[in-house]
Amino acid sequence: MAGVLTPRTLEREAFAPYGWVLGLPFPGSDPAAAFGHPASDFWHAHAFDCGEGGQPVVLWVSYRDGQSPVATLEKHRLTQQALIPLTGELLQFVALGQPDGQPDLGSLAAFRVTPGQGVCMRPGCWHAMRVLNGEVLCAMLTRRSTTIDLARHLAHGAPAQESTIVTIAPHAWRAASP
Repeated sequence: MAGVLTPRTLEREAFAPYGWVLGLPFPGSDPAAAFGHPASDFWHAHAFDCGEGGQPVVLWVSYRDGQSPVATLEKHRLTQQALIPLTGELLQFVALGQPDGQPDLGSLAAFRVTPGQGVCMRPGCWHAMRVLNGEVLCAMLTRRSTTIDLARHLAHGAPAQESTIVTIAPHAWRAASP
């Protein structure tokens, strides 16, 4: 076993090397990107980039894996990927890439992502997800061609062109309270 990770509270500064935190409070100070009214507020959260020539898609994703350790990571080369848990808490594992493209396991971190929050990972961010209880339904924003490519790879063994999945030394995790 390579070590034990304790998931951290999701905070903008801690997650910044891997991407962006979604679900931050209403900023209220930029009228070009936010609107507040007693009936409804809206504000800019993130300008999603699905890569040159890409088409963004919204997916529903059900996660059921709550097993420790984490022994595989995946990355998507061309697109950011946003994940927003809707029905329960998610553990988001992330790692930076090394110059050779492999995951930098020294940067491997875990974050607790609760409904009302979300993350958007940079292209090339290695990641895995786990749940704490049962099944968690999530909304995901990603690139259409990456989804098709990954589904063909996972379902039929076709070579993946836009994603990579690697086996790593197992990293256990313990779900400490937030």
